[in-house]
Amino acid sequence: MMELDGVCKSFGAKPVLDHVSFTAPDGVVTGFVGPNGAGKSTTMRILLGLIAPDGGAALVDGVPYARCSAPMASVGAVLDARCAPKNRSAYAYLKSLAYTNNIPKSRVDEVLDLTGLASARMTKAGRFSLGMGQRLAIAAAMLGDPKNLVLDEPVNGLDAEGVKWVRDLCRNSAAAGRAVLLSSHLMSEVALTADTLVIIGHGRVLQCTTVADFVAEHSRPMISVVTPDADKLHAMFAHSPGVHVAETALADGYPHDARAFTIEGADLKAVARGFAANRIVAYRFAREQVSLEQAYMELTHAHAQYVAAPIGAQPPAMPASPAVQMTPPAPSAMPAMPNPTNPTTNGGAR
Repeated sequence: MMELDGVCKSFGAKPVLDHVSFTAPDGVVTGFVGPNGAGKSTTMRILLGLIAPDGGAALVDGVPYARCSAPMASVGAVLDARCAPKNRSAYAYLKSLAYTNNIPKSRVDEVLDLTGLASARMTKAGRFSLGMGQRLAIAAAMLGDPKNLVLDEPVNGLDAEGVKWVRDLCRNSAAAGRAVLLSSHLMSEVALTADTLVIIGHGRVLQCTTVADFVAEHSRPMISVVTPDADKLHAMFAHSPGVHVAETALADGYPHDARAFTIEGADLKAVARGFAANRIVAYRFAREQVSLEQAYMELTHAHAQYVAAPIGAQPPAMPASPAVQMTPPAPSAMPAMPNPTNPTTNGGAR
C-alpha cells in the first residue's frame, strides 16, 4: 500500500503540490490522472524519495521509501523510458541492477521474457525505440518482484499490442495483491485499466472516486444535432434556462452550411417537436451520453497548464485600419527587433 498525507511542495516561489492526500491500496489499480503540469510526476518522485516534500508524509507499506530495507522488492517504478545507459545491453543493465540489489541473476532472464525483450537481450539500450525503452524500464521495475508498482505514463511509445500488455500487467499485478499506481494524462486509457481514480489539477486533489462512480456521476444524456439553422436553434432555447446548447466540432461529410451542437437538459421528444414547429433542418439528430473523456476534460479544464483555441474556431475579427497615405520610408535604419526567448520554469511539475 502507498499513502500520501498532506504532501506539499514548492520549487522556489512556485507551489507545485498543495496538501495532496490519497491512498493506493493493495490489490487495486489506482489511476492517477490530471493535465500536464498538474503535479503527477512530482508526487511520484516524492513517494519514491527522489524529492523531499516541504510538508506531509509519503509512505510505502507504512514507512518512507528511504527506510525500505529492500527497495526493489518494495516498489518497482517506471519514471523514464530512457533510464538505462545507452552503451549497455539490456541484459548487462538488468544484471547490474540485480547484483547491486541482491536479486538472483536468474530473475534477469525472467523479466526479459516477461517484457518480450528476450530476443533483444544483447542489444544496447541506445538502439532501442521509445517503446522498447518502456519495456526495458518495466523489466527493471519488475526485477525485484515488488509489492508495489509506480508507473508514470507507461504506455508512451508502445504499439497496440504493447498497450494491451501493460493493461494486463497492471490488472494481473493487482490480482496478485500488489498496489499499482498508474499515472497518465489520458482518462480514456486509465479508465480501461484502473479500479479507482485520483484526479489532480494544479497540485490539488480534485476528486478521489471509483471508475464506476465517476461514470455514473458525470454520465448525462445529451442530444447531438447538425443543422444549417443555428440562429433558429439558439432562438428556440433562448428562454430555457435549464437547457445548455454548445457548439462542437463538425465531422466531415456534411454540407458547407452545417454546424454541430450538443443540447443538454432537454427532452428528446420535446426537442424533436420544437424542430418541426420551428422548421429547423437537421442533418443529424441523435441521443448521446457524455463520454468519460469529456467529463474528465470538463473537470480539469480550469487546471490545464496550456489551453488552445478549439480546432476550427473562427479567429477574432481584426479591427479595421484607417486609410493611410503611403509614402516612401525615410532613409533611416530600422530599430533592431529583440530576439524572442523561450520561457523557462524552475522545477516545474508535469
